[in-house]
Amino acid sequence: MSKPLEGIKIIDFTHVQAGPACTQLLAWFGADVIKVERPGAGDVTRSQLRHVKDADALYFTMLNSNKRSLTLDTKTPQGKEVLTRLIKESDVMVENFGPGALDRMGFTWEYIQSLNPGMILASVKGFSEGHAYEDLKVYENVAQCAGGAASTTGFWDGPPTVSAAALGDSNTGMHLAIGILTALHQKVKTGKGQKVAVSMQDSVLNLCRVKLRDQQRLDALGYLEEYPQYPHGEFSDVVPRGGNAGGGGQPGWVLKCKGWETDPNAYIYFTIQGHAWAPICKALGKPEWIDDPAYNTAEARQDKIFDIFAFIESWLADKTKFEAIDILRKFDIPCAPVLSMKEIANDPSLRKSGTVVEVDHPKLGKYLTVGSPIKFSDVEVEVTASPLLGQHTNEVLADLGYSQEEISAMHDAKAV
Repeated sequence: MSKPLEGIKIIDFTHVQAGPACTQLLAWFGADVIKVERPGAGDVTRSQLRHVKDADALYFTMLNSNKRSLTLDTKTPQGKEVLTRLIKESDVMVENFGPGALDRMGFTWEYIQSLNPGMILASVKGFSEGHAYEDLKVYENVAQCAGGAASTTGFWDGPPTVSAAALGDSNTGMHLAIGILTALHQKVKTGKGQKVAVSMQDSVLNLCRVKLRDQQRLDALGYLEEYPQYPHGEFSDVVPRGGNAGGGGQPGWVLKCKGWETDPNAYIYFTIQGHAWAPICKALGKPEWIDDPAYNTAEARQDKIFDIFAFIESWLADKTKFEAIDILRKFDIPCAPVLSMKEIANDPSLRKSGTVVEVDHPKLGKYLTVGSPIKFSDVEVEVTASPLLGQHTNEVLADLGYSQEEISAMHDAKAV
């Protein structure tokens, strides 16, 4: 079965996480992604946080599966000629260089267009073009702070907190992949390429839209009724940190289960939705709360919400998180166990669905990585090992029409 993006050739000039996450997704779906790396060095993540000597680090392998690796020194005349030929034969170039780096290489947008009018040039930026901070170097946590996530994460009596989820990096890569696919679709209609850019700040903010919603409500009302600070606490003029409260208006909290004293993840997340109130009361053995006017509306419950959570915690005291979920799911109550990374790695459901996959690597051995989060009825996504540095250099050069003598000469000149 052919893959959906089969026939699409992508020049991957990205490194670290945001760009590689984007191109890996496209490679999973069948695109021929050629990762261009510096000879002798490659992507910095090949050696970053390495745990097996002389093998690529998991940081690299988990972001670069299904790709081909071409080593190329674009400062040499031969390297520039290879890149020129590659541009002519490709559909997309993805880059996350600093501002002006491509121009300094001699590959301006105008020159790229002259070589290939259908080329799509996709870029990851820290801040969008024209932003006052567009010259700042941006990493994951920087993006989370600049995009509004950190200021609204954590507890109200503590400092802003960043998330372990890659809101700045992988999230930006997913947004860029959507942009590339959109540009490819438009190219089918017009035959023309275009530039696509996604900034890390913008991508984080896109995931924080409910907090931007809350800022406007706070400006208008002076309080936010679904936050734990209401009705007893005070609000300033900015959206506060809400602890483990949900963002959708349904009170929720992380609650202790049996074993929490020794297991840091013996917790569940429990959500009290209005339509689920009666089932919640039945599950907890408190049927008298169903019609009690002190409890039967969200407004009535708000001032005693933590008393309710405390009661639920007492109900959970003799139940493991999994035992609790098995009971609560029968009542259609929104909840979930707090899963550790070890539990996720060993979850048979995630293995079966392909969300967590085991891959064989020639030097690293077997390792776990994430599979496609997108599932299809007619597409099977296979995750293969990430390439060794320069593994496909000769193959790619031969694809471009170079003879074996020319390829050998480029190696001798250290252009590849």
